[in-house]
Amino acid sequence: MPTRILIEGRPGAGKTTALRRLAALLPTGAATGFTTEEIRRSGARTGFALETLAGLREVLAHVDLPGPPRVGKYGVDLGVMERLALPSLGPAANGEATGRLVLIDELGRMELASTAFRDAVDALFVAEVDVVATVHAHRDPFTDALKQRADIEVVHLTPANRDTLPEELATRLDRPRPA
Repeated sequence: MPTRILIEGRPGAGKTTALRRLAALLPTGAATGFTTEEIRRSGARTGFALETLAGLREVLAHVDLPGPPRVGKYGVDLGVMERLALPSLGPAANGEATGRLVLIDELGRMELASTAFRDAVDALFVAEVDVVATVHAHRDPFTDALKQRADIEVVHLTPANRDTLPEELATRLDRPRPA
């Protein structure tokens, strides 16, 4: 059975850092997916960039983008989800790969504004692939439904485990696959 993990934490808890450390601990090419990163100007957060594990990067949301959609003060470029995020989920989202690991940062309001992305995430969580995704702690119908599934493990990121969690997950995920 595939490993399906949601790393849950509040904003600023270190979810992105934990997922990036996990990716760095895995063998090259072992995972596909994407992370997000804050864009800051003069110390103030002005947006978010999406970067695939293959190194492609674009601005996902920014105070200067008009939207729609808008999430808080940010306009979101849903085209980034189609150009970068969806292809980074690759064959796994289409059921064409087995035994592959997909890392997603994050299942948040900006990313979930894309219907195509939500559909791809639904497909991933029933495919024969391992999935590790970060998720916000606040309530949302889409992520609440995932958190309730019996086949998904929710790991709460805390100051006590944030430094050790990436290595623990890497050990669990970098295991020989049955032939």
